[in-house]
Amino acid sequence: MISFFRAFWRLIAYCVLTPLCMLVQALALVLHLPFQRGFPMWYHRQTCRIMGLKPEVRGEISAARPTLFVSNHVSYLDIEVLGSLIRGSFVAKAEVRRWPIFGWLARLQRSVFVDRRAGRTLKSRDEMGTRLEDGDSLILFPEGTTSDGNRILPFKSALFSVAKQRPRGQPLTVQAVSIAYAKLDGLPMGRYLRPYLAWYGAMELGGHFLRVFGLGTVTVVVEFHPPVTIDQLGDRKALAAYCHAQVTRGVAEALTGRPQAALPPPAGREPAPSLAARAGQA
Repeated sequence: MISFFRAFWRLIAYCVLTPLCMLVQALALVLHLPFQRGFPMWYHRQTCRIMGLKPEVRGEISAARPTLFVSNHVSYLDIEVLGSLIRGSFVAKAEVRRWPIFGWLARLQRSVFVDRRAGRTLKSRDEMGTRLEDGDSLILFPEGTTSDGNRILPFKSALFSVAKQRPRGQPLTVQAVSIAYAKLDGLPMGRYLRPYLAWYGAMELGGHFLRVFGLGTVTVVVEFHPPVTIDQLGDRKALAAYCHAQVTRGVAEALTGRPQAALPPPAGREPAPSLAARAGQA
Protein backbone atom coordinates (compact mmCIF):
# COMPACT_ATOMS: atom_id res chain seq x y z
CA MET A 1 0.00 0.00 0.00
CA ILE A 2 2.84 2.38 0.86
CA SER A 3 5.47 2.76 -1.85
CA PHE A 4 8.80 4.17 -0.71
CA PHE A 5 9.74 4.80 -4.35
CA ARG A 6 6.60 6.92 -4.75
CA ALA A 7 7.30 8.72 -1.47
CA PHE A 8 10.85 9.54 -2.60
CA TRP A 9 9.84 11.19 -5.88
CA ARG A 10 6.88 12.99 -4.36
CA LEU A 11 9.09 14.37 -1.62
CA ILE A 12 11.60 15.66 -4.17
CA ALA A 13 8.83 17.34 -6.17
CA TYR A 14 7.40 18.93 -3.01
CA CYS A 15 10.81 20.15 -1.85
CA VAL A 16 11.47 21.76 -5.24
CA LEU A 17 8.04 23.38 -5.59
CA THR A 18 7.55 24.72 -2.06
CA PRO A 19 10.64 26.95 -1.63
CA LEU A 20 10.12 28.47 -5.08
CA CYS A 21 6.47 29.23 -4.36
CA MET A 22 7.35 30.64 -0.94
CA LEU A 23 9.78 33.05 -2.60
CA VAL A 24 7.21 34.13 -5.21
CA GLN A 25 4.50 34.68 -2.58
CA ALA A 26 6.88 36.58 -0.29
CA LEU A 27 7.77 38.95 -3.13
CA ALA A 28 4.08 39.34 -3.99
CA LEU A 29 3.29 40.35 -0.40
CA VAL A 30 6.21 42.77 -0.11
CA LEU A 31 5.47 44.40 -3.47
CA HIS A 32 1.67 44.29 -2.98
CA LEU A 33 1.22 42.44 -6.26
CA PRO A 34 -2.41 41.63 -7.17
CA PHE A 35 -1.91 37.85 -7.45
CA GLN A 36 -0.94 37.49 -3.77
CA ARG A 37 -4.46 36.25 -2.89
CA GLY A 38 -4.84 33.81 -5.79
CA PHE A 39 -1.32 32.35 -5.92
CA PRO A 40 -1.75 30.19 -2.76
CA MET A 41 -4.68 28.41 -4.47
CA TRP A 42 -2.42 27.51 -7.40
CA TYR A 43 0.26 26.26 -4.99
CA HIS A 44 -2.21 24.10 -3.05
CA ARG A 45 -3.53 22.58 -6.27
CA GLN A 46 -0.02 21.55 -7.27
CA THR A 47 0.68 20.04 -3.85
CA CYS A 48 -2.58 18.08 -4.04
CA ARG A 49 -1.39 16.62 -7.36
CA ILE A 50 2.03 15.81 -5.93
CA MET A 51 0.58 14.16 -2.82
CA GLY A 52 -2.08 12.20 -4.72
CA LEU A 53 -5.02 14.05 -3.16
CA LYS A 54 -8.04 14.15 -5.47
CA PRO A 55 -10.82 16.47 -4.22
CA GLU A 56 -14.38 15.46 -5.15
CA VAL A 57 -16.49 18.59 -4.72
CA ARG A 58 -20.17 18.47 -3.80
CA GLY A 59 -22.44 21.48 -3.44
CA GLU A 60 -21.62 25.02 -4.48
CA ILE A 61 -18.95 27.30 -3.05
CA SER A 62 -20.30 30.57 -1.68
CA ALA A 63 -19.53 33.49 -3.97
CA ALA A 64 -20.31 36.06 -1.27
CA ARG A 65 -17.29 38.11 -0.25
CA PRO A 66 -16.46 37.78 2.49
CA THR A 67 -17.57 34.32 3.60
CA LEU A 68 -16.63 32.52 6.80
CA PHE A 69 -16.06 28.87 5.84
CA VAL A 70 -16.23 26.44 8.79
CA SER A 71 -14.96 22.88 8.39
CA ASN A 72 -14.15 19.78 10.37
CA HIS A 73 -10.43 19.16 10.80
CA VAL A 74 -8.74 15.82 10.15
CA SER A 75 -5.15 16.59 9.21
CA TYR A 76 -2.71 19.18 7.92
CA LEU A 77 -3.78 17.79 4.53
CA ASP A 78 -7.05 19.70 4.98
CA ILE A 79 -5.04 22.88 4.35
CA GLU A 80 -3.92 21.65 0.94
CA VAL A 81 -7.37 20.41 -0.07
CA LEU A 82 -9.42 23.40 1.12
CA GLY A 83 -6.71 25.84 0.04
CA SER A 84 -6.94 24.46 -3.50
CA LEU A 85 -10.69 25.19 -3.63
CA ILE A 86 -11.23 28.37 -1.60
CA ARG A 87 -9.70 31.78 -2.17
CA GLY A 88 -9.24 32.76 1.45
CA SER A 89 -7.00 32.71 4.51
CA PHE A 90 -6.97 30.17 7.31
CA VAL A 91 -7.62 30.85 10.98
CA ALA A 92 -4.90 28.96 12.89
CA LYS A 93 -3.95 28.56 16.52
CA ALA A 94 -1.16 30.88 17.63
CA GLU A 95 1.47 28.15 18.07
CA VAL A 96 1.34 27.31 14.35
CA ARG A 97 3.14 30.61 13.72
CA ARG A 98 6.27 29.11 15.33
CA TRP A 99 6.26 25.83 13.40
CA PRO A 100 9.12 25.43 10.89
CA ILE A 101 8.02 25.42 7.23
CA PHE A 102 4.28 25.10 7.99
CA GLY A 103 4.38 28.26 10.09
CA TRP A 104 6.16 30.13 7.31
CA LEU A 105 3.61 28.86 4.78
CA ALA A 106 0.76 29.96 7.04
CA ARG A 107 2.17 33.47 7.34
CA LEU A 108 2.69 33.71 3.59
CA GLN A 109 -0.98 32.83 3.06
CA ARG A 110 -1.89 35.69 5.42
CA SER A 111 -3.35 33.34 8.04
CA VAL A 112 -4.99 34.83 11.12
CA PHE A 113 -3.42 33.41 14.28
CA VAL A 114 -5.81 33.02 17.22
CA ASP A 115 -4.35 33.22 20.72
CA ARG A 116 -6.80 31.59 23.13
CA ARG A 117 -5.07 32.71 26.32
CA ALA A 118 -7.10 34.87 28.66
CA GLY A 119 -7.13 38.47 27.52
CA ARG A 120 -5.93 37.67 23.99
CA THR A 121 -9.14 36.31 22.45
CA LEU A 122 -10.66 39.76 21.91
CA LYS A 123 -7.60 40.91 19.96
CA SER A 124 -7.78 37.82 17.73
CA ARG A 125 -11.47 38.39 17.09
CA ASP A 126 -10.81 42.01 16.19
CA GLU A 127 -8.14 40.95 13.69
CA MET A 128 -10.55 38.49 12.11
CA GLY A 129 -13.20 41.22 11.97
CA THR A 130 -10.79 43.61 10.25
CA ARG A 131 -9.94 41.02 7.62
CA LEU A 132 -13.61 40.28 6.98
CA GLU A 133 -14.38 43.98 6.72
CA ASP A 134 -11.66 44.19 4.05
CA GLY A 135 -13.49 41.52 2.06
CA ASP A 136 -11.17 38.61 2.88
CA SER A 137 -12.86 35.22 3.27
CA LEU A 138 -11.64 33.12 6.21
CA ILE A 139 -11.47 29.35 6.75
CA LEU A 140 -12.09 28.25 10.35
CA PHE A 141 -11.73 24.84 12.03
CA PRO A 142 -14.14 25.18 14.99
CA GLU A 143 -13.26 21.79 16.52
CA GLY A 144 -10.09 23.50 17.70
CA THR A 145 -7.98 20.39 16.99
CA THR A 146 -7.75 17.45 14.59
CA SER A 147 -9.59 14.13 14.94
CA ASP A 148 -9.13 10.58 13.63
CA GLY A 149 -11.33 11.29 10.62
CA ASN A 150 -14.07 8.90 11.77
CA ARG A 151 -15.99 11.36 13.94
CA ILE A 152 -16.68 15.05 14.34
CA LEU A 153 -15.62 16.71 17.58
CA PRO A 154 -17.87 19.38 19.15
CA PHE A 155 -17.64 22.83 17.57
CA LYS A 156 -16.46 25.53 19.95
CA SER A 157 -19.23 28.11 19.81
CA ALA A 158 -16.92 30.87 21.08
CA LEU A 159 -15.11 30.75 17.73
CA PHE A 160 -18.39 31.69 16.05
CA SER A 161 -18.53 35.07 17.79
CA VAL A 162 -16.90 36.59 14.71
CA ALA A 163 -20.08 35.68 12.80
CA LYS A 164 -21.70 38.68 14.51
CA GLN A 165 -19.61 40.91 12.28
CA ARG A 166 -21.51 42.83 9.61
CA PRO A 167 -18.98 43.57 6.87
CA ARG A 168 -20.10 46.62 4.91
CA GLY A 169 -23.31 46.62 6.91
CA GLN A 170 -24.45 43.16 5.73
CA PRO A 171 -24.81 39.91 7.73
CA LEU A 172 -21.73 37.73 7.39
CA THR A 173 -22.24 34.68 5.18
CA VAL A 174 -21.24 31.44 6.92
CA GLN A 175 -20.81 28.22 4.96
CA ALA A 176 -20.24 24.84 6.59
CA VAL A 177 -17.83 22.53 4.74
CA SER A 178 -17.40 18.82 5.39
CA ILE A 179 -14.19 17.05 4.41
CA ALA A 180 -13.83 13.27 4.36
CA TYR A 181 -10.98 11.06 3.17
CA ALA A 182 -13.16 8.45 1.53
CA LYS A 183 -11.20 6.29 -0.94
CA LEU A 184 -7.68 5.03 -1.57
CA ASP A 185 -6.93 4.12 -5.19
CA GLY A 186 -10.68 4.07 -5.89
CA LEU A 187 -11.56 1.68 -3.07
CA PRO A 188 -13.48 2.70 0.08
CA MET A 189 -11.16 3.54 2.92
CA GLY A 190 -12.26 1.86 6.15
CA ARG A 191 -11.97 3.32 9.64
CA TYR A 192 -8.70 1.44 10.24
CA LEU A 193 -6.98 2.92 7.20
CA ARG A 194 -8.17 6.50 7.72
CA PRO A 195 -5.57 7.28 10.45
CA TYR A 196 -2.92 6.90 7.75
CA LEU A 197 -4.17 10.32 6.64
CA ALA A 198 -5.54 11.75 9.88
CA TRP A 199 -2.99 13.47 12.09
CA TYR A 200 -3.97 13.80 15.73
CA GLY A 201 -2.91 13.18 19.28
CA ALA A 202 0.82 12.57 19.75
CA MET A 203 1.55 11.45 16.19
CA GLU A 204 5.06 12.30 15.01
CA LEU A 205 4.81 14.67 12.04
CA GLY A 206 7.87 13.62 10.00
CA GLY A 207 7.02 9.92 9.85
CA HIS A 208 3.36 10.63 9.15
CA PHE A 209 4.33 13.02 6.34
CA LEU A 210 6.48 10.37 4.65
CA ARG A 211 3.76 7.71 4.95
CA VAL A 212 1.26 10.05 3.29
CA PHE A 213 3.69 10.62 0.41
CA GLY A 214 3.92 6.87 -0.12
CA LEU A 215 0.17 6.26 -0.46
CA GLY A 216 -1.66 6.06 -3.77
CA THR A 217 -4.46 8.34 -4.96
CA VAL A 218 -6.74 9.50 -2.16
CA THR A 219 -10.27 10.70 -2.98
CA VAL A 220 -11.26 13.52 -0.64
CA VAL A 221 -14.97 14.33 -0.59
CA VAL A 222 -15.51 18.04 0.12
CA GLU A 223 -19.13 19.15 0.47
CA PHE A 224 -20.12 22.81 0.59
CA HIS A 225 -23.38 23.08 2.49
CA PRO A 226 -26.03 25.81 2.00
CA PRO A 227 -24.77 29.17 3.37
CA VAL A 228 -26.49 30.78 6.36
CA THR A 229 -26.10 33.84 8.59
CA ILE A 230 -26.21 34.27 12.33
CA ASP A 231 -29.34 36.38 11.92
CA GLN A 232 -31.19 33.32 10.65
CA LEU A 233 -30.11 31.09 13.55
CA GLY A 234 -30.42 33.61 16.37
CA ASP A 235 -27.05 33.38 18.14
CA ARG A 236 -23.56 31.89 17.84
CA LYS A 237 -24.44 28.72 19.80
CA ALA A 238 -27.32 27.92 17.47
CA LEU A 239 -25.12 28.71 14.47
CA ALA A 240 -22.36 26.39 15.76
CA ALA A 241 -24.88 23.59 16.38
CA TYR A 242 -26.41 23.98 12.93
CA CYS A 243 -23.02 23.95 11.17
CA HIS A 244 -21.94 20.94 13.24
CA ALA A 245 -25.07 19.05 12.17
CA GLN A 246 -24.45 19.93 8.51
CA VAL A 247 -20.83 18.77 8.66
CA THR A 248 -21.71 15.58 10.56
CA ARG A 249 -24.31 14.68 7.93
CA GLY A 250 -21.89 15.41 5.08
CA VAL A 251 -19.07 13.32 6.52
CA ALA A 252 -21.38 10.39 7.28
CA GLU A 253 -22.74 10.42 3.74
CA ALA A 254 -19.25 10.60 2.21
CA LEU A 255 -17.87 7.73 4.31
CA THR A 256 -20.84 5.37 4.14
CA GLY A 257 -22.03 6.17 0.62
CA ARG A 258 -25.57 6.21 1.97
CA PRO A 259 -27.80 9.32 1.69
CA GLN A 260 -28.45 11.04 4.99
CA ALA A 261 -31.55 12.99 5.92
CA ALA A 262 -31.17 16.61 4.84
CA LEU A 263 -31.42 19.30 7.49
CA PRO A 264 -34.38 21.67 7.26
CA PRO A 265 -33.21 25.18 6.33
CA PRO A 266 -33.47 27.93 8.95
CA ALA A 267 -36.78 29.75 8.76
CA GLY A 268 -36.76 32.44 6.10
CA ARG A 269 -33.32 31.47 4.81
CA GLU A 270 -32.26 33.20 1.64
CA PRO A 271 -29.21 31.42 0.21
CA ALA A 272 -26.08 33.46 -0.39
CA PRO A 273 -25.08 33.47 -4.07
CA SER A 274 -23.04 30.52 -5.23
CA LEU A 275 -20.30 30.71 -7.80
CA ALA A 276 -22.52 28.92 -10.31
CA ALA A 277 -25.44 31.25 -9.68
CA ARG A 278 -23.29 34.32 -10.01
CA ALA A 279 -21.81 33.03 -13.25
CA GLY A 280 -25.32 32.54 -14.61
CA GLN A 281 -26.23 36.11 -13.77
CA ALA A 282 -23.19 37.54 -15.53
